[in-house]
Amino acid sequence: MTSPETARVLVVDDNEANRDLLRRRLKRQGYEAMVAEDGFRALELMAEHPFDLVLLDIMMPGMNGYQVLEKIKANPELRDIPVLVISALDDIESVVKCIELGAEDYLPKPFNPILLKARLGACLEKKRLRDQEKAYLEKLTIEQVKSEKLLLSILPKPIAERLKQNPRTIADSFDDVSVLFADIVGFTKLWSRISPTELVELLNEIFSGFDKLAEKNGLEKIKTIGDAYMVVGGLPIPRPDHAEAIAQMALDMQTRMAQFNRGDHEPFSIRIGINTGPVVAGVIGTNKFIYDLWGDTVNTASRMESHGIANTIQVTEATYERLKDCFNFERRGVIDVKGKGRMTTYLLLDRRSQCP
Repeated sequence: MTSPETARVLVVDDNEANRDLLRRRLKRQGYEAMVAEDGFRALELMAEHPFDLVLLDIMMPGMNGYQVLEKIKANPELRDIPVLVISALDDIESVVKCIELGAEDYLPKPFNPILLKARLGACLEKKRLRDQEKAYLEKLTIEQVKSEKLLLSILPKPIAERLKQNPRTIADSFDDVSVLFADIVGFTKLWSRISPTELVELLNEIFSGFDKLAEKNGLEKIKTIGDAYMVVGGLPIPRPDHAEAIAQMALDMQTRMAQFNRGDHEPFSIRIGINTGPVVAGVIGTNKFIYDLWGDTVNTASRMESHGIANTIQVTEATYERLKDCFNFERRGVIDVKGKGRMTTYLLLDRRSQCP
């Protein structure tokens, strides 16, 4: 808004003849000009209209030019508007004071029309460049926020902060966490009966609901693999009640699936497995990296899911021991688990009412 065709200039002077002279000169040069007879009226107009430049007199009754300048520069909405002081005061102290208060330039009265035109052009060009820089910085800030949001949708916030400070491999050991795997039973068979787009939309609806549950229970979603969902409690920030939080998440997932199945589509079953123990967590690689988990605890949690029963939550004995005081279980017994041999497992039923 700083070309002569569009620039709006405010003339502030208590002398009507001076206001009229400046307004006519500005209009001849192609600017839109508005006038104020004192500082109070000037601030009112600046609150009502956007301006690209202010021509300001110093010696005015009520509120002098110094005070107007101070108020303009103290207002975050107005401080970037350049102020060109035009005053009969031409002593060096007055000039210095105006510059120190934030004036862009100073022109003594009576002013030279050619010099005025040059100063107007210079002030408006600086304003144009500042506006460009401001717009660029605002755009950059928006893009940074988008990038930050995208990064945090991929990585936990503490891990993202570490990567930004030192982009190298991250690998941390956690002695005690709980890992949950969930799988939509028979999902792949639906490809022959439902269009791929519809199937992906249904899966997105289910997993988006799980994401909200993970956030509600203070857990960290790790990833989805096809129709499988993985979440962990107790990292990257350790918490003593991770097993309880994971168990509640599993129960909430069953409730969410029951609600989902009331919709007008083929019902789905879910199979959930949980294990508790030590893991290694971190970020490896440089392209398309994710925060992932490794270790026997993870493998066993996956086996609890794959060797489980539809619409049940199967847990290891380690998890059962952590939860048996506050949750109800059914002992499934000893089962053969691939890669692990025979294991005693339990089915999580619900939370006991006396437990918080």
